[in-house]
Amino acid sequence: MDSATKDEVQPSLPPGSSCPGPEWPEQERAEQLARGAALKWASGIFYRPEQLARLGQYRSREVQRTCSLEARIKSVVQSYLEGVKTGVWQLAQASEAVQGAREALGQAHGLLQGMEETTQTLKPLREQVAQHKQLQVLSQLLPRLWAVPAAVAHTQTLIDAQRLLEAYVCLRELEQLQEETWAPLEGLELPVFEGLGPLAEALGRAVETVAGAAGQLAREDPALLVAAVRVAEVDAGYMASLELAPRDWRQRCLQALQEGLERTHFGTPLLPEPGALAGWLEALRVALPAELAIAEALVAPCCPPHYKVVQLWAHTLHSGLRRCLQQLLEGPGLGAADAFTLLHWALHVYLGPEMMGSLELGPEADVSQLEPLLTLENIEQLEATFVAQTQANVTQWLQRALDGEVAEWNREQEPGTDSSGFYHSPMPAIVLQILEENIRVTSLVSESLQQRVHGMALSELGTFLRSSSVSGLQPEGAASGALAPVGTALDELQRRICRLVLEALLAELQPLFAALPSRRWLSSPELLDDVCERTARFCQEFRRVRNPAAQLLLAEAERMVVLQYLRALMQGRLVCRGAHERTQVAERLQHDAAQLRELFLGLGLEESVQCAPVLLALRDLLNLRDPMLLGLEVAGLRQKFPDVSEDHISALLDLRGDVSREQRLAALSSLQAGPQPSPSAGHRALFSLVPAPTPALSSCLPSGPCA
Repeated sequence: MDSATKDEVQPSLPPGSSCPGPEWPEQERAEQLARGAALKWASGIFYRPEQLARLGQYRSREVQRTCSLEARIKSVVQSYLEGVKTGVWQLAQASEAVQGAREALGQAHGLLQGMEETTQTLKPLREQVAQHKQLQVLSQLLPRLWAVPAAVAHTQTLIDAQRLLEAYVCLRELEQLQEETWAPLEGLELPVFEGLGPLAEALGRAVETVAGAAGQLAREDPALLVAAVRVAEVDAGYMASLELAPRDWRQRCLQALQEGLERTHFGTPLLPEPGALAGWLEALRVALPAELAIAEALVAPCCPPHYKVVQLWAHTLHSGLRRCLQQLLEGPGLGAADAFTLLHWALHVYLGPEMMGSLELGPEADVSQLEPLLTLENIEQLEATFVAQTQANVTQWLQRALDGEVAEWNREQEPGTDSSGFYHSPMPAIVLQILEENIRVTSLVSESLQQRVHGMALSELGTFLRSSSVSGLQPEGAASGALAPVGTALDELQRRICRLVLEALLAELQPLFAALPSRRWLSSPELLDDVCERTARFCQEFRRVRNPAAQLLLAEAERMVVLQYLRALMQGRLVCRGAHERTQVAERLQHDAAQLRELFLGLGLEESVQCAPVLLALRDLLNLRDPMLLGLEVAGLRQKFPDVSEDHISALLDLRGDVSREQRLAALSSLQAGPQPSPSAGHRALFSLVPAPTPALSSCLPSGPCA
């Protein structure tokens, strides 16, 4: 398409419709976009030659469309102009109204400035009017105000007469009259009402006094108690309805109930004196359930349900008793009896069926969930006090009993015997009975106290004479070794007593053993016959002693005789001069061992505990024919008697009289070279209790003790 054609298809605007140049950049840009779109459309439509025939149609249609758009634009612009005209008119009207209001306000301001001066001149008049109104109210209330002092005095008289409900009605009437004067007088307090505050306080104290004696009044004058409670409740409701500051008469009433109850049972003057605790606790055992029964039967019906009187009574009694016991424990120390009584009462009686756990009391009286009367520290303190004082008493009693027993046995007459003819003393049975009774009684309190007393009893028995009934003190379920320390201590004590008893026999036998061994001893049994005769005569007295003490005395006597025999052999008084004498010594040892065996068997000593077989072992050592075999014999002796030493072996070899230095050293070396005896063999000490002369250095091993 050529340029002439393009110019020809450009749409033409009708006359008068040309738009002026753009007044802002956005309009210019919009026109450019519109022209570009029109050119693009025209290029697409008239791209083919056959479309040029319809050019006139397109031109007329575009002219119609342009005219339509111009008409619509004119209509919109005309409408907009009419709206602007209306707005301008309204603004003009508003400006006139604002100007009028400004002028009116200026006039009002001027009038107000004038009225302020007028108001200042009317202020005295206004005060006169207020005073007139107050005088008018006072003139109307004057008859009632004149009666106020008399009404106050009458109300006080009612309070003194404990006519509390009437007094409260009068007080409320006076307070209402006072309230009626407040509004007209603008809160002015008249002097005539100055007595209402003390009057109300007096009535509150009267209510407290009556509530503090609730238990007594519930029995003697329940109407007075009901009146006091009703006054407190009515006043609490009245003050709450008027949103006034409460007088707390209800709270004061409840507090008075608690304080009166505590004062009755746990006042400071009622704390028991030392030694009177049991009686005081017994009185509480009777009084507290009775007090709860009174509260449930008499006091509770006089009070509203929300007071929960029985629960209040139970908790108050519990807390008061707990505080009283704490004060008691902080005071002077309690004795053993008081400590035991308090522990048993607090742990068992108080919550038991005789007191707070009684089935006759309702669930409101339950105090089991409250703090216990005694804390763990209190229980520990009381148990320690009881155990310490009981131990001191037991120690003193045992010492007195032992002193009396010693005096009894030191009398000239023969000791008493039992039905079987044995020497008998009731003291061990009495001691055990007392200790058992202490342990049994503590089981009524707690297991911890029983264990403490049990340990104390065992400790005290460690210093006293052993009895075969000690095992009866061992509680069921206790460890089998619980009595071991006591058994060890008392066994040692019993052996010491045996040694004291045998000192007299030792004094008789020592002169006889001084002549042993000797040539006379080799040729005649007279020396040992004298020993056996005196021993038998002395031990005959043991038949009055019960087993196992009799067996212990016989065993210690036999052991003492054997030890004296060994001591004599080790002194080096005899040295064999040949094989014949060695044979005689061996035969004498065998004879003497048999004689001692028969002696103590006849006295009743069991053969298994006898020490005389050691003489047979020495006989084998002395009767050995070949000195070269002494090492084997010495090793065997060491296995049987582990406490034999080199000094003892040297003394026995000296007794043989035929051992050379080399043979002696060889025999002594077998003590160390041979197998060492087991320490748990259970052998009784013999050689370790027998002193032996120190051998010459030439007879000692280089590593031996004598070297």
